[in-house]
Amino acid sequence: MSRVGKAPIPIPDNIKIKYKGRVITVESKKGSLTRAIHPAVDLKIEDGIIRVDVVNDNRTNRALRGLTRSLIANMVTGVTKGFERVLEIHGIGYRAILNGNQIEFNLGYSHPVNFDLPEGVSATVDKKNVIRLTGIDKELLGHTAASIRRLRPPERYKGKGIKYAEERIQRKAGKTGVKEA
Repeated sequence: MSRVGKAPIPIPDNIKIKYKGRVITVESKKGSLTRAIHPAVDLKIEDGIIRVDVVNDNRTNRALRGLTRSLIANMVTGVTKGFERVLEIHGIGYRAILNGNQIEFNLGYSHPVNFDLPEGVSATVDKKNVIRLTGIDKELLGHTAASIRRLRPPERYKGKGIKYAEERIQRKAGKTGVKEA
């Protein structure tokens, strides 16, 4: 049984938290995040700590408790430190160019692919093949990184495509070319 939901969330001094009408708002100098809270769980904010409690103790509500606790902890971490996701582009002639709030990809197609960054996510391109995405909303950042990766997923034979920096592509052997007699 997971005990994630029972762990308290410490509130740093430099952020403000408002909880009113089942909606929590976490603010700091980096930005503001808002999320609606499920009716099966309740929040208690006191003495610089957030605690997540369940209304009825059953399996579904305990799962929602752990989920809610993780989401709120990610909101607090996002507005204090922020999140970063790194993508790498592999392939001859594959590259990315940052144009304001848009990234132009050359990925072996007959045309360049333009990707508009959502509001709240910023990017930098290093050496034309490393993309660093940063933002305060972990969910939006992960969705954006997955959308970029989906433009040209890494293939198994040569390893060409867009992959996460920590991702390891398990390569497959090609054909052996043995003729049968």
